[in-house]
Amino acid sequence: MTHSDISDAQLVKGLIDGNLLAFNTLFKEYSVRLYRFAEGYLKSAEEAEELVQEVFTIIWEKRKDLKEEFSFRSYLFTIAFNLIRKHFRARRYRTEYINSGLWEDLDLQTTDKVTYNSLLQYVSELVEKLPDRRKEIFIKSRFEGYSVKEISEELKLSHKTVENQLTNALKFIRAGLHEENIGLVLFFFLFIL
Repeated sequence: MTHSDISDAQLVKGLIDGNLLAFNTLFKEYSVRLYRFAEGYLKSAEEAEELVQEVFTIIWEKRKDLKEEFSFRSYLFTIAFNLIRKHFRARRYRTEYINSGLWEDLDLQTTDKVTYNSLLQYVSELVEKLPDRRKEIFIKSRFEGYSVKEISEELKLSHKTVENQLTNALKFIRAGLHEENIGLVLFFFLFIL
């Protein structure tokens, strides 16, 4: 099966049904263009490759939500563009954090003792202790990559309310990590990157 023999709509129909051949055909057709698009923004071959993989992983995971009549190409590039925006937002957070001077508080010996998985488990427990609305906002922001504006629109809350909830969630989690003597570098990697 080659792309010239079959339309995007037919391939999407196959993809919806879980057909790997349809998925692979769409990947071969669009991955190079998607890679060039991503590299143009990210200026990194490695990050562009990762983005292509992430986009197609999302496509596969959300294949049941696809509609044959929609433009697959537009859907694909919309996902890519949103991931690129998320990447630049993370880069901005990282720069702000580095410039804040909080690196001076690092306790690297403690950091070496903590395994990544146990830290994630502990952070998950802290997140679960947040009030429901604050937890929902925090997860959307830090785990799903939503902006404050997107969260405020989706949840019908003011911009300031979302910012306050995020600030309070981060303070709570940071205090919990501090109580366990976990270095700020781990906090940085979990929530700023």
